[in-house]
Amino acid sequence: MIIDGKEMAFEMEGRTFHCALDVSMSFIGGKWKSVLLWYLRAEPKRFSELNRLVPGITEKMLSLQLKELEADGIIRREVFAEVPPRVEYSFTEFGRTMIPMLEAIANWGRQLAQRRGKMVEAPDQNKGKLEKTK
Repeated sequence: MIIDGKEMAFEMEGRTFHCALDVSMSFIGGKWKSVLLWYLRAEPKRFSELNRLVPGITEKMLSLQLKELEADGIIRREVFAEVPPRVEYSFTEFGRTMIPMLEAIANWGRQLAQRRGKMVEAPDQNKGKLEKTK
């Protein structure tokens, strides 16, 4: 990025970022993180809820993505002392600062989809998941 005529970059956690958007996308980029954050924005969710809400994600990938978001300080994992144990994922205070950005990106995507496509009922992606557990 050019600031006052000089080529500038951000150095953070051993990496060099050439623009602020690059920094942001390193935290929420990829196929799953933004979708997981979207579902967590309103209220805490359990692992099984997230697994049902996000068609196509494997349990291994869901676990990995949640661990990365937790390590980055965006979400928290809270274990409740119950039998059986209950675990919920929710935004940290820092993570909640992302919600307006997520909503703006979703709004832009919604407008683009309405211009270039149409809304249809999604196929039941969870059917296979439920059959595998029987």
